Amino acid sequence: MKKFQWLYEHALQHKGESLESLLPNPMSNSALASIDDNFIFSTLTRRVFRAGLKHSLVDSKWPAFEKALYGFSPYKVALMNDDQLENLMQNDQIIRHWGKLKATRLNAVMMLEIAEKHGSCAQWIAGWPEENIVGLWGELKKNGSHLGGNSGAYFLRMIGKDTFVLTDDVVAALKAQGVVDKRPTGKKDLLAVQGAFNEWRAESQRPLCHISRLLSFTVGW
Repeated sequence: MKKFQWLYEHALQHKGESLESLLPNPMSNSALASIDDNFIFSTLTRRVFRAGLKHSLVDSKWPAFEKALYGFSPYKVALMNDDQLENLMQNDQIIRHWGKLKATRLNAVMMLEIAEKHGSCAQWIAGWPEENIVGLWGELKKNGSHLGGNSGAYFLRMIGKDTFVLTDDVVAALKAQGVVDKRPTGKKDLLAVQGAFNEWRAESQRPLCHISRLLSFTVGW
C-alpha cells in the first residue's frame, strides 16, 4: 500500500493547483452534535429518495415533502398509520414511491430510539469514532431502511460527518493499492478498508473525506 504522500502527489498531478478546493470539509463533531434532529431526518430522507433518481428532481420537490411529512418531525412521522402513508401516494407534489415512503416511517422510529438512548440522533452520530466509521454504516443499515450500499455514507457526508465513500473510483484505487481485491461488502473487507484509511489518516492528519476524494483522483488518467 502506497504512503499518503504518494497518493497526494499523484492526485496533485491530475488536478493541479485546484486540488485543495475540490476536497470536502467535514463539520466538527461539536457542531454536528448541536444540529436539530428534524434536519437530520430531512437529510436522511432526502438521501433515501435521491438513490437512483436525479438529485435535482428530488430537491425540487423537497418543500412539498416537508409539508407532507410534518416538517420532518421524527415523532410525528413515526406515528403515521398505514392509511396516512397510503394517502401520500395520491400526492402528486412528492415522489410517490411506496417502499421509500414506508422507509421514512421506519427511519423515524429508528431516530426516536437513538434519541432516547443518546439525547439526540445528532449527538449519537457526532460521538461515533471515525476510526470505525464502517461500524456506523452498519448500524444505519441494520436499524434503518434503504440505508445499505453507499446510502449510509452519503447521508453522513451530507450532514457533515467525516466519512469516506466507496464510489467506483475509490474502490478501484483501493484495489490498485492492494487493500482489497473486489468491492468490499463483507465485514472482513470493510475492516481492511477502514484500517487502510486509519493508517493514511494518522500519517497525513487529514479527515477521511479528504483521503477518499484524493484516492478517487488517482484513478482514470
